[in-house]
Amino acid sequence: MLKQRGRILKGIGGFYYVETEKALIECKARGAFRKDNLTLQVGDFVETEYDESTNKGVIDEIFDRKNSLIRPPISNIDKLYIVTSTYLPEPNTLNIDKLTALCVYKNIEPILVVSKTDVKKADELIENYKKAGITVFETNKFDKSAAEKIGQSLNGYTCAFAGNSGVGKSTLINMIEPNLKLQTGEVSLKLSRGRHTTRHVELFKINGGYIADTPGFSSLDFESGVNILKDELIYCFPDLLKYADNCRFKDCAHINEKDCSLKEAVLNGDVVESRYLSYKELYKEAEKIKVWDIKGQK
Repeated sequence: MLKQRGRILKGIGGFYYVETEKALIECKARGAFRKDNLTLQVGDFVETEYDESTNKGVIDEIFDRKNSLIRPPISNIDKLYIVTSTYLPEPNTLNIDKLTALCVYKNIEPILVVSKTDVKKADELIENYKKAGITVFETNKFDKSAAEKIGQSLNGYTCAFAGNSGVGKSTLINMIEPNLKLQTGEVSLKLSRGRHTTRHVELFKINGGYIADTPGFSSLDFESGVNILKDELIYCFPDLLKYADNCRFKDCAHINEKDCSLKEAVLNGDVVESRYLSYKELYKEAEKIKVWDIKGQK
């Protein structure tokens, strides 16, 4: 039996496919993981023990994670590409801002990808997020250069794509790497949303890094998906944080208090209003969260 370190690229039906320097190994998890209530995720760095003649074995150990997401279940992500379309479905800034806040909280770089710009323009949306300090790409099915630029930005990183069904995640990934040939789905005109085509999380090797296609990853429920305490939320909005230091009250929540420097910055146009409105909405959700809810979530 040979011991090798590797990374989980896919997990289906209790089997995990681990890339090592020597081969792709089909593994099962040791029973001790279940005993210790540990769940393996795609993206985990692990140690395997396997038979070289069959390339089958077991996972003995999980190494420390940089970060971990619950939905989709994936770990050690460097960049999250948040894909939103200009039309069918329309962009939802609250959903986008939930995801950017999660990224900051989890030490992931958020990147916004605005698709279907050939159908409808979204200049204001694009400028707002650039103003917030977020990298933005514009894409459409006729422009291969945008996909090439996104592909170049993947170099050396582990990246995931998020967005509502129908925004074009799989289409975009296919443009970046046509050999993947991921299944795509049409948007239902009645429901204004796409049919789910991705059934499991999987990492694909590309441009010296990895890219993940993920099923049904759109907005996040802060009460069950990710728990950020209300006092930590402002730190997940770096574009708001820099205007929040000169408030009259040191414990200012930037909601209803007087002499709030952040609210003044919004009125002056220094802060994008939709970002502030998202902060207020997420703060309401964060007020319901208790300290013990966040135990062990990072």
